[in-house]
Amino acid sequence: MVVKDSQLIVALEMKSQVGPSFGNNFNNRTEEAMGSALDLWTAYREGAYNKTVKPWLGYLFMLEDCEASRKPVHVSEPHFAVLPEFKLSSYGKRYELFCRKLMRERHYDVAAFLLSDRVRGLKGEYVEPAEDMAFANFARSLVSQIENFGVTR
Repeated sequence: MVVKDSQLIVALEMKSQVGPSFGNNFNNRTEEAMGSALDLWTAYREGAYNKTVKPWLGYLFMLEDCEASRKPVHVSEPHFAVLPEFKLSSYGKRYELFCRKLMRERHYDVAAFLLSDRVRGLKGEYVEPAEDMAFANFARSLVSQIENFGVTR
């Protein structure tokens, strides 16, 4: 969180997930992200903080890059059809779609989606599966917001 003159300038939500329980945790991570954004924007709307500045909200998600996060997930359609983009998509692809929807629905100003395996991750190495959610985009947006309000150390 970055605050200047009692105004919230920046809020970050950062989450990660490792296997093997991708199915059990996917819904939890997505619900947490939606809930956090809803809480922040509701408080902002109600004037709980910030009388003039719209805060910047960023979401960064890192998923373990492994066979289980890359393999297609079976869907069941007993009552309604699943959206085509979710059919035979992996948990990695589902997280990518989710992060993109967070931005398109304006729940978050920017999102970064990263993959890293357990070995390379310890060295700071990661993969960016979607250009529109690259870490550099996230960082540029964050820095721009901070500079725009003259926040210094």
